[in-house]
Amino acid sequence: MNSIVDFFQYLLNSEELIRTGGLLVITFIIFAENGLFFAFFLPGDYLVFLAGVFCGTGILNVPILVLILCMFAAAVLGSLVGYIFGKYFGDIFANKPDSLFFKKKHLQTTRKYFDKYGSRTLIVSRFLPIVRTFAPILAGLVKMPFPSFLLNNVVGGAIWIGLLTGGGYLFGEKFPWIVDYVHYIILFFLAVTTFTVIKGYFNARKGMVED
Repeated sequence: MNSIVDFFQYLLNSEELIRTGGLLVITFIIFAENGLFFAFFLPGDYLVFLAGVFCGTGILNVPILVLILCMFAAAVLGSLVGYIFGKYFGDIFANKPDSLFFKKKHLQTTRKYFDKYGSRTLIVSRFLPIVRTFAPILAGLVKMPFPSFLLNNVVGGAIWIGLLTGGGYLFGEKFPWIVDYVHYIILFFLAVTTFTVIKGYFNARKGMVED
């Protein structure tokens, strides 16, 4: 049991993931978090940002172009898998009971963003934890035309990785002392994540009452 707990703690520790797992583990985490419904809890925003920071300081010994391309490919391909799953197997969510790795409220929250932003949700959701995971699944579930999905998926992935990983790299390169404040960076992203999740939950509840 302790080994399982330790494993999940490792998955949620972005700094440890980057230091010990390197590019391969980071790429896999981003791939999973961007489209596999059971991976919604994995770190996303602050992992890609810290990967850029560690690359800029030299702790992560990978060329920045390689890092950005790997992060971008992982984000796009992860969402593509989510879309395919939603298109062909998404109906199973209709009667699926809540579990540790699936909550219907996550789909309900994501649907509200689709109602508001349409296909642009795939761009907006890149910066919204949990919604980022379920947006491509819901896009497949509602049979969004593939060309529209692909365009928004690629654009959203490019903006997300470009801003966070690219921005993190510039911070790490210009201000290498920022690695001493990694925990504060993580706390900042966690605060944003918590606020987003709570706000989305209450918006979904409000929408269900109105309906």
